[in-house]
Amino acid sequence: MATLDLDWEDVRDQLRQWREDNTRHSEEVLDMWTYCLQHYKHKLGDERWMVEEQVVIAGLDCNRLDIAEQCLLSLNRQFPGSLRVRKLKAMRLEAFERYDEANEVYDSIIRQDETHSTARKRKVAVLRAQGRITEAIKELTEYLKKFMSDGEAWQELCDLYIKEGDYSKAAFCMEELILTNPHNHLYYTRYAEIKYTQGGAENMELARSYFSQAVKLNPSNPRALFGLFLSCSQVASSPKCSAQKKKESQRLAAWALKEVSQKYAKCRSNVVDAGKILETFGSLSITDKV
Repeated sequence: MATLDLDWEDVRDQLRQWREDNTRHSEEVLDMWTYCLQHYKHKLGDERWMVEEQVVIAGLDCNRLDIAEQCLLSLNRQFPGSLRVRKLKAMRLEAFERYDEANEVYDSIIRQDETHSTARKRKVAVLRAQGRITEAIKELTEYLKKFMSDGEAWQELCDLYIKEGDYSKAAFCMEELILTNPHNHLYYTRYAEIKYTQGGAENMELARSYFSQAVKLNPSNPRALFGLFLSCSQVASSPKCSAQKKKESQRLAAWALKEVSQKYAKCRSNVVDAGKILETFGSLSITDKV
């Protein structure tokens, strides 16, 4: 295994970088801990505890509860009564599907610290895991009243509304995200997809506009190009569409199809069969319903 060839300091620096970037890389973290860093943890100083916390989360992600529990015991001995350790204990309960007990722990954390955003978000995750979507929406709505700038929470709420088929509220969540970050092409794409799903002439016009903006922000966004082609086709096929708007939509649809064709022509070696995709899109007339 390549991890065996790494110097323990290189491993420490890599784990530190992932913590700073707020990325998981759970399998790699476990490998680096198991085959290297756990044998040098006494050299880490105070950073050892952050590393062990990172390993606990990685172990829970990968269902390596044996590794997670070893580090959790170590953290509990070092920081008895710590809210961070208590949160990890609740996540362990989640891994065992002991959701009610996990929620009790999160509630105790919130009672002690009302600003503990992670505990509140974990409660939402527990409710979602139990399939209690309506309660999860209520909990997340209450959370966003206190932490309105949390973009991840708005995205999660959008997903929950989509699961419930409440597309108007899902669109509102994306509008909030676009306001906070008007240069993120993914937000425009997601909003356009929601409007496309809602259907109707007005929503289709909005979908076309937002797909267009997503493409302007990132011309390499294939999802936005597909969406632009489809929404333009729908607008052009509407009987209420004016001649000028129909012509404009046809032009945009043809351009989007050309861009898609060029991009997939460069990816013929991929697993995706580019030829079939192009054949499908080529057979769609911009006056057909898609």
